[in-house]
Amino acid sequence: MRHLLQRATKRATMIVLVLLTWAGVVSGDDWNQWQGPQRDGVWHETGTLDKFPADGAQVLWRMPVANGYSGPTVADGRVFVTDFVRSAGDTTPNAGKRNELTGQERVQCFDMQTGKLLWVHQYDSDYNLSYPNGPRATPAVDGDRVYVLGAEGKLSCLNTKDGKVRWSRDLKQDYAMPLAPHWGFAAHPLVDGDTLYCVVGGKESVAVAFDKMTGQEKWHALDAETPGYCPPTMIRAGDTQQLLIWHQDSLNSLNPETGDVHWSFDLKPAYEQAIIAPIQHGEYLYAVALQGTSLLLKLDQKQPKASVVWRGKGVHPDHNPPLVVDGHIYGIDVKGHLRCFDLQTGERLWESLATATNGRPAGSTTGFMVRNGEKFFIMTETGDLLIVKMSPAGFQELGRAHILEPTSRTGNRNVVWSHPAFANRCMFARNDKEIVCVSLAK
Repeated sequence: MRHLLQRATKRATMIVLVLLTWAGVVSGDDWNQWQGPQRDGVWHETGTLDKFPADGAQVLWRMPVANGYSGPTVADGRVFVTDFVRSAGDTTPNAGKRNELTGQERVQCFDMQTGKLLWVHQYDSDYNLSYPNGPRATPAVDGDRVYVLGAEGKLSCLNTKDGKVRWSRDLKQDYAMPLAPHWGFAAHPLVDGDTLYCVVGGKESVAVAFDKMTGQEKWHALDAETPGYCPPTMIRAGDTQQLLIWHQDSLNSLNPETGDVHWSFDLKPAYEQAIIAPIQHGEYLYAVALQGTSLLLKLDQKQPKASVVWRGKGVHPDHNPPLVVDGHIYGIDVKGHLRCFDLQTGERLWESLATATNGRPAGSTTGFMVRNGEKFFIMTETGDLLIVKMSPAGFQELGRAHILEPTSRTGNRNVVWSHPAFANRCMFARNDKEIVCVSLAK
């Protein structure tokens, strides 16, 4: 009898351990908005790969999607992604020219575990944009609502369960904009408290705060000829919540309750490409764009003020955000060089071409980085996923696997220009043909 009880107890223990392991995977962290829960490119889950299996990355499922630059979002067991189904028009990109297309923008929702399509919301959207490949902004999930911003300014609040519209607005029409920004509405919406913050445009309406439940405007602020493409960013410094808005002319700190300006610094990127969200690192704030545009501020610790530490140093990406870790900047430069800089001095410590296309410099090279514990995952524009370690002492590549074919066109090459999502010990990535779920569990 004792032997039977021991066997039964051992079996029950094994079942519990298996169920706990499965539950741990199923209930992994969400990636509910641009760059993750804190919008900082940090993935907190443990038990992830240090290297790929000998036969490559394990793809759990693939599902078809259409064109788009927007990244997927993962929340509450569902994956949300937006795309554009073209019916007419030429999509050939030209940085100085707008293309006119007709088609439909869509929001698709998939089951996180199986990839099963759960619902689709779609609407007509005619494009008049440069690089008119599809939506740019990553959806933001807040509770049972998902907020979606289309390339031509259609802002929608949908039920996560069934895709039904709670409210929607046409930002271009509501704020009297004859045209969308040259590269479309691209600033990822931010939900904070009971407010949805968006970068819009129009007279004195670069920044607009909406009631997240009704879509009614709370306030609008700032004026610029073009609003830029940088997502609204919330920081806390000087014992004050501050909303950061970077448009074509300046970087601004606003009172998120009223839109009143705390401080402002001139910061004019080339081609009006204010794109990358400023990064807070302790008492410092780092803002960067291509062609030498950068600014390091020291944030006052007692009141909402700031002072300039340096300008023009550090890495200079096109539209892929760098990361700041332990006082050091890690980022992929516009030509594809992966570089490390000292944050306080702007001094370059090392560089590598591991993330460059075919190992050679090329214009507007992109790679999206996420930090996971002591390692980093980097999705390159060629569709490769790298596992690396980086420190001020140097760079070490641990593994590399090809995940997606590059399908978007830029210059003389095809690229993947979409930031993946990391959740449930998996990566969710898309190109213009499919979205894939790749296991990154040990």
